[in-house]
This record gives sequence, structure tokens and C-alpha cells, in this order.
Amino acid sequence: MSIVATGHSFRDASSGDVLDVWFPPGGVAANRFALSERVGLAASATVTVEIASLDDAPASTEDVWLRLHLLSRCEVAPNHLNLEGIFGLLTTVAWTSAGPCLPTHVDELRSLVAGHDHRLSVPSIDKFPRLTDYVTPPGVRIGDADRVRLGAHLVPGTTVMHEGFVNFNAGTLGPAMIEGRVTPGVTVGANSDVGAGSSIQGTLSGGGKLVNSIGQNSLLGANGGIGISLGDRCIVEAGLYVTAGTKVCTADGEVVPARELSGANDLLFRRNSQSGMVEAVSSANSNWGGLNNDLHTG
Repeated sequence: MSIVATGHSFRDASSGDVLDVWFPPGGVAANRFALSERVGLAASATVTVEIASLDDAPASTEDVWLRLHLLSRCEVAPNHLNLEGIFGLLTTVAWTSAGPCLPTHVDELRSLVAGHDHRLSVPSIDKFPRLTDYVTPPGVRIGDADRVRLGAHLVPGTTVMHEGFVNFNAGTLGPAMIEGRVTPGVTVGANSDVGAGSSIQGTLSGGGKLVNSIGQNSLLGANGGIGISLGDRCIVEAGLYVTAGTKVCTADGEVVPARELSGANDLLFRRNSQSGMVEAVSSANSNWGGLNNDLHTG
């Protein structure tokens, strides 16, 4: 089934390059204001985009912007749409307090907006903007909006703390605590906690295609990390980074690469403080307490 949506676009006034497209909720066309347009560096237009199939690669810059909106509105889950070639379609944009513009025009924009009593700030130069400038996810808390890109998938009950980071085509599938890095392709299951300073290898890490995830009721400890998937009710102790090739001693004494345990349930990954060996034992007796429900409601 095809998807058709109407949005509002800003383009560079001289080159015609697409800077951004906003698709308002409900599919109702709406205009926006940007000082960059008033001073002549940007032009705006209403655009209609049709996607015949989300399995097909994006056909235009406007097409990419619609797909990012679909992810952030939780209408499509991460890894359930084709994003092939998006970096070549998206424009690198200076996201300024006066509206989007090409990076080569920032100095000119700074000069032009001074006449409108505006002190220009440029929080980012990137292909992706902040999620919250385009989509307001319901029932979600975000401590630092600069650390969540458009295309992040955050379901109600998600809390992203100030040090947390969520990239595009990644996010949560249920209430979760995000204090570490959730990179492209990665999903976090309900009632799981990505601890402060932790990291999960995504599909852009080294150009890999392996899609990692965290299941339900699991904990990735502070300053830890994974290059494998965690199943349900798993724990990675604080400070331990488990890559696919990490040699792990199982409960029966067998030593295997961690990739062989990827996605398994009820495991506690820990480093033996005497031998230094990474071990995978049952997590049944290591209840980490779960999420604080008061932090993940409303």
C-alpha cells in the first residue's frame, strides 16, 4: 500500500537544494516561519510525496524526510523500511536559530539577521536535525534534545536522560531508560535499561550489516557495551564491553565467542575479578531491580 503525505519544505534560494521537509501530524498542510526565508536565503514550498513501497529505496530527498517522520511518529518500526542511499540524498545543513541554511551561507545569514535584532546561534551542522524540531513523541521524556536525531523511534514510557543518545532508525519498543548510545538499527525492548556511558554497536559501526538489539527486562550496565544482541532478562555488568569475538566462558565451562550467545535469554555477562575471564552465567539470581515506574509514566 502506498503512502502519500503533504509537507512544507525549505530550499536554498540560490541552488534549490532541499534543506528540510516537515510533515505535520494528521496530513494537514501547514506553513512555517524562518528568518532565513525573510532575508532571502531560503525559499519555502508545499510538497506532496508518494512512497509506493517502503521496501523500495528512497527516490528523493523529500522521500527520505517522510521516512524519518514515519519512524519518529512510530508508524514504522526500525529496520522495517528501506533507507539505502539516504546519505547521498540528504543535504548537509546548518541548523540555525534563524532556520536551516547551507553551511556556506552561515556568515551571510549572521550578517543579514543582525538587522532583525537576532543573534544567530548554530547548534548543529549535520544531515539530520533534532527530533523535537519536527515530531513531539507522546509520553516520552528527553533530557537533551540535541542528542536525539529525527528518525529515532521512541514509544510512550521512554526516558532519554541527558547523556543518552538515540540515532535514526533506532530506538525503543516499550518503556525504557536510555542513558547510553543507541546507534542505527538498534532496538531496545520494554522495561530495559541502557546504562550511563554504555554503547551498542549499530549497522553503521565499521559499515557492518549485523543488527543488534536488547530484549525485554534487560540491563546494559554503566560504561559497558555490546556488539551482540541481548535476549530477555539479560545483564551486562558495568564496564564490560562484549564484542562478537569476545571469548566467553559458559556455565558448563565451555569457551565460545560471544556471537554464539547473541540473542540468548537469561544471561549475566561478567568479568571474573580474579582470572579476568569473561563469563556468561544464569541471571536468575542477579535481579537488577527493573525500571522505576514513576520515571516512565506520563
